[in-house]
Amino acid sequence: MKNIKNLLIDMGGVLIDLDRPRCIASFENIGISDIRSLITTTYLQEGLFMKIEEGSITPDQFRDGIRKLSNQPLSDQQIDDAWISMLDHMPPARLELLLELRKKYNVMLLSNTNAIHWDWICRNRFSWNGHTPSDYFHTCYLSYQLGMLKPYPDIFNHVVKDAGILPAETLLIDDAVPNCETAASLGFKTYTPKEFEDWSHLFS
Repeated sequence: MKNIKNLLIDMGGVLIDLDRPRCIASFENIGISDIRSLITTTYLQEGLFMKIEEGSITPDQFRDGIRKLSNQPLSDQQIDDAWISMLDHMPPARLELLLELRKKYNVMLLSNTNAIHWDWICRNRFSWNGHTPSDYFHTCYLSYQLGMLKPYPDIFNHVVKDAGILPAETLLIDDAVPNCETAASLGFKTYTPKEFEDWSHLFS
């Protein structure tokens, strides 16, 4: 952590645990038979799920696309519930850690996410003890708002320019190896936590 002034923290798999098998099963239960080719077990989704995360389609367009795939008159709530079922626990200890880190570092969120997930996480996870995302992060960089996705360099370059930071003074904490590889090639320090890892040891 020597010379580190900025923290760039991923959300899924780092702050909030993910349950992709549960999400796949949820979509299969509402009639999406080939969902396994779209919700991957790696760092980047495919098809409609990639488009909503890069912001090239709206939530309503995403839902209409799911209805076409299922060939059923699914409700918005059925679709949202299936998509949100990927999101699991966000232990309070991680949120407490963020509050402490924000006192010492410039803490930023950098996430491949979408409006449906983000709205749910803000209401049901970041709202812990009455907080909001701005209590944990100085800035939130969200793929669907930026029109850019990790692991591509443009999103990292945008953060550098927008935040006015130096990559060499910035630690990226991200569970996807390709994201860390791109960031490292641009001069960032990186750390890739294991699934469910308590990465607070970095700041002991």
